[in-house]
Amino acid sequence: MIKLILEKELRETIGSTRFAVTFGVCSVLILLSFYVGAKNYQMGVSQYEAAKRENLRRMEGLTDWFSVQEYRVFLPPQPLAALVTGVSNDIGRTTEVRGRGELVAEDSRFNDDPVFAVFRFLDLDFVFQIVLSLFAILFAYDAISGEKERGTLRLTFANAVPKDKYILGKLIGSFTALALPLIVPMLIGCLFLPLLGVPMRGDEWARLALIIFCGLLYFGAFLMIAMFVSSRTQRTSSSFVLLLVIWIFAVLIVPRTSVLLAGRAVEVPSVDEIASQKNRYSSQLWEEDRKKMATYKPVAGADPNTVMQDFNKFMQTIADERDKKMDEFSGRLNEGRANRQRVQERYAFGLARISPAATFSLAVTNLAGTTLSLKDHFQQQATAYQAEYAKFMKAKTGMVTGGRMMVFRSETDNGQKPKPIDANEMPSFSYEPVPMGTVLGAGLPDIGLLAFFNLIFFIAAYAGFSRYDVR
Repeated sequence: MIKLILEKELRETIGSTRFAVTFGVCSVLILLSFYVGAKNYQMGVSQYEAAKRENLRRMEGLTDWFSVQEYRVFLPPQPLAALVTGVSNDIGRTTEVRGRGELVAEDSRFNDDPVFAVFRFLDLDFVFQIVLSLFAILFAYDAISGEKERGTLRLTFANAVPKDKYILGKLIGSFTALALPLIVPMLIGCLFLPLLGVPMRGDEWARLALIIFCGLLYFGAFLMIAMFVSSRTQRTSSSFVLLLVIWIFAVLIVPRTSVLLAGRAVEVPSVDEIASQKNRYSSQLWEEDRKKMATYKPVAGADPNTVMQDFNKFMQTIADERDKKMDEFSGRLNEGRANRQRVQERYAFGLARISPAATFSLAVTNLAGTTLSLKDHFQQQATAYQAEYAKFMKAKTGMVTGGRMMVFRSETDNGQKPKPIDANEMPSFSYEPVPMGTVLGAGLPDIGLLAFFNLIFFIAAYAGFSRYDVR
């Protein structure tokens, strides 16, 4: 019996004009999101390579490692970030590295191209979250109430069809008829990636498969919601209006309201406030060091080179002490702000997860590595590179450069032209993406919650139809 109902549902759905139009639109949008993502990745790689070349070009002609300024490291474009952008375009992609001091990432994609900040990019997150959830509603809002209005429901149950088998076949058939065809353009889109020069490693293919799986779970959740509402209403107009209200709340209102409520519940100091406190403390330390410098007295009778070496050593010592105090102060401020921000994020995401749309977005951005942790991950790797950079510069100059520090040198003209430095000696910065284990650990709870939404709404639709008046 279930097989017959399932086959009937497949024939009616696939044979309808509504399916042809929906399938065509979805296919175009899905393929377009893969194509646009691949092109954005290519453009990102081109900009990344150009930035690295410019970084080395700045050091051309320098004959002294003390003259190296504004050396930068860059966040390379990631293949999955082109398909699920998340916050990847909002955070800074460039960090200026110095031998000492705190690093700050700047130069976001939306800073270069602000028009994209207004309209955002077309990616899989948008296609699933907005478009496919609407199509799920458009297909299933009249699944039960529509058949009652057309009289086919009474005709069906005139043959003594069990209600449980009917709704089970209806649910499985609708999901199969709508979900399986969506996989076709997704598979074609996956073929676009290597053809368009987007390198994908094995773990990235696995993460992309999980992203598509999350999309199908999200699509199924809205399909089950539509079935449930249709089984609780007598008219298709009522079902459609109610589902549209649910969609607006789930997709548009709940995620934004959760952020607003979390912001009211947990106050986080602004970046400007933190920077102001750091600047004030830094100025205080510098004034203290200036007083120390005033007390310096060279060794009587020492030659100029010895005096300069001694003074540079003295300056290095007080700079190290100043850095230690500044690092401790900045660390306390940053840790305090980060702790409050994590609490705020926990509240915001916890409230938002009552919406399948927010749960889906959190799941896929975690899997793509474009969630809020991307900024911290890049910062950690840049900071780790800073230690390597400082070690290299100390080997070349005899001290850790950067920060507020005066250095005196003596030069002798022996009639030879100084040789330029070799920029290729600089230690290279290699960005390591978020590990697969970390990605899965962050994404699995939301994947499980999406599956739970499907189960709950499936049970609700099943129970709702069991009490439905089919007359």
